[in-house]
This record gives sequence, structure tokens and C-alpha cells, in this order.
Amino acid sequence: MESKKAKITVVVILLTLVGLLGCSLFTIAADSETAAETPEIEELRAGKNFIPTKLYSAEDDRRILKLFEDLRVADVSDGMDKVGLTNIGLMSPEIHAAWKDTKHFTHRFIGIAITVRYVPTNKPPAPQMETEAFNRWVGQWYSKLSSEPCSIGSNNIMGWMVRGCVGVVTNATARDTDEVAAEKAPLYFRKVGRGIRPGRNEIESVNRPIVCGGVLVEHGDVIVADGDGVIVVPRARAEEVAKYAKATLDSDKAGRRNLYKKLGLPPDDSVK
Repeated sequence: MESKKAKITVVVILLTLVGLLGCSLFTIAADSETAAETPEIEELRAGKNFIPTKLYSAEDDRRILKLFEDLRVADVSDGMDKVGLTNIGLMSPEIHAAWKDTKHFTHRFIGIAITVRYVPTNKPPAPQMETEAFNRWVGQWYSKLSSEPCSIGSNNIMGWMVRGCVGVVTNATARDTDEVAAEKAPLYFRKVGRGIRPGRNEIESVNRPIVCGGVLVEHGDVIVADGDGVIVVPRARAEEVAKYAKATLDSDKAGRRNLYKKLGLPPDDSVK
């Protein structure tokens, strides 16, 4: 497997889909006694985040990623079992690689999570209009409602790779998948989608906790993705997970190298 030592960022995107996420909605009568304004209620009325966004230095990101270098999803899953996180962090198998390279494994990536959450819009789509007016409407939507901390298309994804992105994982869809594969941009998603964002979704937050593939993802978590899927390692447990996973991989490679010799197979990137 080819190493990607220089880059430290992986972008994880969540596009909320109807029926995928559980949520609660509480209503209260305007004249109810329970609606009396208190400091606690005012705080909640203004909106409150209960899970803080953790910050890590680029130096610490690089140190953690060095520990995970060349590890596979299977190795990391074993490491999660060892530290008591069995069946935690493994995304749904519906989140899969958009393309695979079985020679040099360039579809694989390891990186640090940056989270972006887009939500379905409740604003009406554009009516039929002249080209110039439609283009202005699209531009205003992108600039005011759905900017691009990250998005998934053949052009956008390369722009993020230039800035250090090593891969994209989304809970929803992606377009331009032929071009994305030709560009060798690692992408993991549920299915193909063809629409542009204007009239469909808006950006809600960046680097807040999200759910992707049924798994909690927080800024700074370690993301490992390959042909087996995607796994999320909580940052607080990353070092101990990587230590066990590395021993697992080293043992596996040694055993397979021996079998390659017995079978007369030439070594490939998976055993080097």
C-alpha cells in the first residue's frame, strides 16, 4: 500500500436523509405556565451545544496519523475490540468505496475528521426563469445558504485535495463518479446522486458532532477507509487502538508473505 505521509486531513460530510436520524421535537403552548422565561429556558431557546468541539494541533494530528500509517479497516477493528469498543465505530456497509484500485490501493485513506453537516432545505426550488436569472439564483444559494466547506463533485473534491484532503465520506450521495474515479479521489458514499445543492440543501454546521453511516463522528477522530468500508476511531482511544492494530497487520503480512512464496505469487503492495 502506498503511504500518504504528507497529508493530514480527511473530510467527512453528513447530508441528513429522511428516516436516517432520530430526533425529537417538543412544542409548548404560548400561554402555558411552563413557558415562563427562566435563564435555563432562555439558554435553550438561543440554542445550546452539549458536546464541545475538541481542538488538536497539526503536530498532534501528524503524530497520531503516523501511528495509523498503512493500517487497514480490519486491523483497526481488531484494535477497537481489544480496547473494549467492539462494534463501535464501524460504519454501515452501505457506506462503500465509489471505486477501487486493487493494484496500489489508492482508494484507501487514513486521516483526521473534519465534519460538515448539510440539511434538507425548506425553501422552494427555483421557478422556470431565463438563464441569466437562474445563474444568479444558483450563485446566491451557494454564497448565502450552501457554501462549500466541502462538497462532492469532480471539481469540488479536487479543490479540497489541493488543500490537504485525503478522502471524503458521506452519509448520502455524490455525483460525477466517473470523473472522481479517474481523478483517483478516494470517495465513500451510499449511492449515486445527480442534483446540484441549490434548491435541495443548506449548510448547517462545520466541526460539530455528526452521524455518518450510523456512527458518531467528532472533529479530530481518526478515519480509516478501504475496500472493507469505513471505521471511526475516537481520538481519546486512538493510540492504544493503533498499537494493537499495527501488531495485527505485521503478523498478517508475515504470514501472507510466507504463503505467497509457497504459492509462487509475486509480492504485491499488500505484503510489502
